[in-house]
Amino acid sequence: MSDTMNIEDYLAQGGVLTAPGNAPARYRGELLRLMSSFVDSELAASAGFADAINLAPGIKERIAASRITLEKADHAERVLRVMAEFGTDAARYQTSHDWAARVERDADLGTARRPGDMRLSVFHYPIAGWTDAVVMNVLQGLATGVQMTELTRVSYGPLAEVFREIAPREARHAELGLEGLEQIAQTETGREEARAAVAYWQPRVAAGFGVAHSARYDTLARFGLRHSPNEALLARWEALVSEHLAALGL
Repeated sequence: MSDTMNIEDYLAQGGVLTAPGNAPARYRGELLRLMSSFVDSELAASAGFADAINLAPGIKERIAASRITLEKADHAERVLRVMAEFGTDAARYQTSHDWAARVERDADLGTARRPGDMRLSVFHYPIAGWTDAVVMNVLQGLATGVQMTELTRVSYGPLAEVFREIAPREARHAELGLEGLEQIAQTETGREEARAAVAYWQPRVAAGFGVAHSARYDTLARFGLRHSPNEALLARWEALVSEHLAALGL
């Protein structure tokens, strides 16, 4: 107990762990939960954008959707390798769900997770057309960028390093979305479709930041797995969304 408390004090003071054997039981549980959420979300996102490839209006857009599909699957695999060091059966894990499965378009899941499936709720909703796919990618891409400011600083060193490698490519996914949205917003019809898609996706992406004043935040902060509360991250994302949409006349 003394050793465990010493490790928790070390983490609370900004310490970094480098191997599974050093991690207290509760820390391991929270770390695995964090990794599962990321892996499940990336696999579900990859499956969703795979369907969007054939919706693309041109070759450039098809390449962008293909790149996002490939790289999100690759990001999931990289984090899954870290999970395997904690005993996760990686081969079994990646086939544990139908990652392309979606709920009805008008469903309202809020922040709920499905049993055994840790993807963010936004990745349970279906994409309806190319403009819808682009808007979803922009809004979720900006959210991922905000969340990466947390993930790249987690107290488990090997995982933080993986996230630092992933972060620039995730940022590029958002940039590709913004480039596509800029093209869409050049016509009034495109802007109307984009506004409708924003109205649909914005609250669903926002739900991914979790509830304000989360009771779990203090524990995660003590473990060095979080540094900013949900409401601060949400506010940061909302400011980015407003800035980018205003620039596009949306």
